[in-house]
Amino acid sequence: MIKISPSVLACDFTKFGMEVQKVEDAGAELLHLDVMDGMFVPNISFGPDIIHCVRAQSKMIFDVHLMIMDPIRYIDKFIAAGADIITIHYESCDNPKEVLEKIRAAGKKASISIKPATPASVLKPLLPYVDMVLIMTVEPGFGGQKFMMQTMESVRALYEMVRESGYTIDIQVDGGINTETAAIAAAAGANVLVAGSSVFGAKDAAKAVSDIRKAAENAYPVS
Repeated sequence: MIKISPSVLACDFTKFGMEVQKVEDAGAELLHLDVMDGMFVPNISFGPDIIHCVRAQSKMIFDVHLMIMDPIRYIDKFIAAGADIITIHYESCDNPKEVLEKIRAAGKKASISIKPATPASVLKPLLPYVDMVLIMTVEPGFGGQKFMMQTMESVRALYEMVRESGYTIDIQVDGGINTETAAIAAAAGANVLVAGSSVFGAKDAAKAVSDIRKAAENAYPVS
């Protein structure tokens, strides 16, 4: 099943609650919340308090992407704020397995992400501990970047690893997603698509979500 997760980095923060409601009404299943600390990535966004505020306004699955150093320090706070899925970065901690186990022990879905230059092979030992894997299709830290085609090698490699493992794991992509790149990513094996400006910047968010979903569905599953 293809799932769409609009990234709030592309929304109008002066109308945050309304923007979240807009993409929920548009049919998106998840809401992608990028948390950046200015250390792991060269940008700062928001923390658990903002997530807590909007949690009461939405029934969407909160897809919280922690682009922060040593994320284990804040897992409890983001769970308390309303996160349903928490994604950490392989590159952000010394013991990602420990963090993933902590997320799952709290009854939430655990996910791990890699940057474009990190090989997908590093994820193989962690597959038993994750519900989703996020392949970054841009360098993390800023929205509006161009889709990096070479990252599809990681998506294809991950798809094969997951299929061989027998685990049920979603494969998510984030960065530069529109109808064209959604189809490319889905053909490589991705089924969860993070879309920012292509949804929040669209005149008709419902049509944008629908068009991205259809493009991906037509390309998935992998042949």
